[in-house]
Order: sequence, then structure tokens, then C-alpha cells
Amino acid sequence: MVCIAAFIVLGLIGVFVAIISIFKREVGRAYLKVMKKSWGCVGKKVRLQKCDTNFKDDIKNALLKKVVLKHPNLVHPLSIIIEISSVIIVFVFAWAVLTSIKSLLSLWSLGTCNVDRPASCTLSSEACSLGDEEETKTLLEKTGRWFTEWGDIFSAIPDRVKTWQAEEFFLSPTTFVNPSILDEEKSSPDENAPFALDIVDPGCSACMMSFRNQLSSGFFENHKTALLVYPIKLDEENYKFKNSGIVARFFYASALLDDGEASENQRHYDLKIMNRIFTGKTEDGIIYQSYINSLSSEEAKAELKTWLKDFGASKQEVEEISSLADSEEVDSLLETVSDIVNNRVHIKGIPTLLYNNKKHLGLYEE
Repeated sequence: MVCIAAFIVLGLIGVFVAIISIFKREVGRAYLKVMKKSWGCVGKKVRLQKCDTNFKDDIKNALLKKVVLKHPNLVHPLSIIIEISSVIIVFVFAWAVLTSIKSLLSLWSLGTCNVDRPASCTLSSEACSLGDEEETKTLLEKTGRWFTEWGDIFSAIPDRVKTWQAEEFFLSPTTFVNPSILDEEKSSPDENAPFALDIVDPGCSACMMSFRNQLSSGFFENHKTALLVYPIKLDEENYKFKNSGIVARFFYASALLDDGEASENQRHYDLKIMNRIFTGKTEDGIIYQSYINSLSSEEAKAELKTWLKDFGASKQEVEEISSLADSEEVDSLLETVSDIVNNRVHIKGIPTLLYNNKKHLGLYEE
């Protein structure tokens, strides 16, 4: 282990030696001589052959030569310490390399460099994680989770290279983003425009920014984009963003109200709800996304009913949507959405977009 540890250390200091050797070439020549000997030793270890004893002794002698003269009785214990330190250096180096590889693969396949706790990865595209795993406490749990993460990564790799068809994940009813309904100056997507799927959480700030970028860049005008609203759950009763579940229920209830209507008679309350959540502000200048999540459950429902009236809904329609929001039909839709997000699209964070036959993770940038 001493020769392998020496090779690792020599490799790490190689950059500094290269700089020094510009001014003192003899340092570089001496380093290359030792490095060549070290590499030969490592090569033999890889082939399961015995390493040259003289190189191992050279390393130990270089470290212990001063101790031998002054404190000869310390040579044996220090020799043991060198062996133990060598094992630790090799282990830490191997662990660092494996962790780096795992993080890079995770970032590429899942959009986060930390599978266990996505929100802690600063390298990830801006997104809202779908809930972090509870922190493991025992060494056995941590070891088991480490191997499980590798399984998550390898199972997600095929998703990055497969051809994604957005329309395979459309719900019935499907809400398409029609820019002309939200802004008279914008146009509807062409009939032959490619399909796209936009997975969002009403309370996620990254989803809000992504939606705004798509709206301003003309993405919705160039793609027939279906909204898949997924409120991120923390547990069976609580959501990551306080009232996301209520907004999602009103969204799907409004979609159900439109379902089966002639296109010219559709109200598009579902689309208008999401547009106000992501782009609107209160009279006091507070972003509606923040405002809606500052309310209690009952206040949020009352606020959404007020929005429906603002959009032109009649009293009967408001009551019908409110009733549908708590219906088994909406429960079923939310279960289907959860299955799509977790079991079919396999994502760790949203927003996630499917378009151009690819899965795009994180914030959409213009």
C-alpha cells in the first residue's frame, strides 16, 4: 500500500512540481525519476504482482532517516503508522474518485449531484427537489443507501438517451398553454407545432421563472405545450409548498369542467389559474405564488374562488369547480400524475420539460 499511496501523493503534487521545474529543471528530473519508479510499482500491483521492495524501502527511508539517528526506538511504531496512513490515503483517494464519478453521473442522469438529498446540490440546474430522503444514521444504513443511489443512477441513465414523446404522458383532459388567451399580442401555436410537456408545481419558484421564460421567449407559441401540475408531497398529508395541493385540485377541477365542451365554449380557467400563479401580483405588489402559500387552506380556497369570478365564472361554475376539486375524479387524476412523475418519467426535481424528443431537467432558460 505504501507504493500506491506514494503514487497518489506524487500525482497530486505533480502540478506544483511542474511549475517549480520551469525555474529548477533538476527538481522536475528528480520528480520524474521517482514518479516512473512509483508507476512501475502501481502497474505491478494492478497485475497482482509483488511490488519492488526497494521502492517501498526508499519511501520509508526518506521519511524515517532523521528519526533513525535521533530516536531509533521510534522507527518500528512509525513504520506501522506509515503503513496505516498509506491504507487510509488509498482508501480516501478511491472513495473520492468513486464519489466524483457518482456525482457526475447523477448530475447528468437525474439533474442533481446528490441523489439522497437533491436540494443540497449546488451544481444542479435550478429546480425544486421532489423531497429529500431522511438522513441515515447508522453506518449500515449509509452503506445500504450508497449502493441504492448507484442503482437509482444506473436506472436513470437509459432515460437520458431514449427518445421521449411528450404526448405519451398527456392526461385526459389535457390543458394546453395557449399564449393568445393570456396575451392578445401573442399567437396560438401552429397545428403542426411539436408537442411538449411541462411538469410544474404551483408553489415552486423555479417553475414560476421557467414558465415566464417560456412565455417571453415564444416557446409556447412554437410548441403545443401541455401542463402537468404536480404538487410535491412531503408525506401523505403535507405538501412541500403549503397550498400547492389546493391549487392543483382547482386546476384539474377547472380542466374537468371544460372537458367535453366545444372548443369555442371552453373557459380555460385552469390555464388562467396557473398564469396568475406564475406571472401575476396582488395590488400590493406581492407575487401571487408567494401570496397564495401565505394563506390558510380555507383562505386559499376562497382566494381561488375569487379568481374564478375574476375570470368570468358564474356562481354555479365556481361551486361546481369547488365541488370537483374534492372529488374522486381529481383524486384519480392526481394519482395518475404522481405515477407519471415518479414511475414513468423518473425525475428528482421540477420543472422538467419533455420536448424535441428529450427530457430537459430544471429551469428553462431563454
